[in-house]
Amino acid sequence: MVDDVVRGRLAPAGRVEVISGPMFAGKSEELLRRVRRAGFAGRSVEVVHHAVDTRRGAGAVSSHSGLAVPAVPISDVAALEEHVATVRAEGLDLLAIDEAQFFGSALVDAVQRFAGLGLIVIVAGLDVTFEARPFEPMPSLAALAESVTRLTAVCSVCGADAAFHERVVAAGAVTTGDAAGGSGAGVREARPELVGGAESYAARCRHHLAVRPWDGRAVTR
Repeated sequence: MVDDVVRGRLAPAGRVEVISGPMFAGKSEELLRRVRRAGFAGRSVEVVHHAVDTRRGAGAVSSHSGLAVPAVPISDVAALEEHVATVRAEGLDLLAIDEAQFFGSALVDAVQRFAGLGLIVIVAGLDVTFEARPFEPMPSLAALAESVTRLTAVCSVCGADAAFHERVVAAGAVTTGDAAGGSGAGVREARPELVGGAESYAARCRHHLAVRPWDGRAVTR
């Protein structure tokens, strides 16, 4: 900013805002609230989501409470950058990206480039896997953002704040996947086949997590 002032011009007003948390935390709802507010302020807004998530239909971002706005389904970061270049040529102030976890680690640098062009970039997505591990790229995006909002859900067992979610099956048993198989404490990236909603996942507080990878054991509550 100082260099820009010395040169007699203002820096672009780009910034990155991250909305993260477990499933059922209201991330999409918060993103939609900010999108609507930007619209009221007269900003030009573009909303996108990853094409792999079709739980509530393609071509829209919607919340569990029923809020919805039109959105463009995008398959990967290369397609996202191409789309942003096209829309920006027509005038763009704010880019909102939902289900960002499915774009993978390449999204981190792309978002920084978008902000460098002067765009406000709002990124919403899961930052924790159903195995209670960091879910990239959200943690890396949070480290480079001007604003980070981490939301919690409501534990479906006790009603406490839930910073986690677990994958469940119809009978209510927890499916632990790699964590139970001793795959270690590595950071996970998206596996599209795990896309699902309340029929597949449940919010959990720390006390009611069935799998705690940091101590290498499963617990029963």
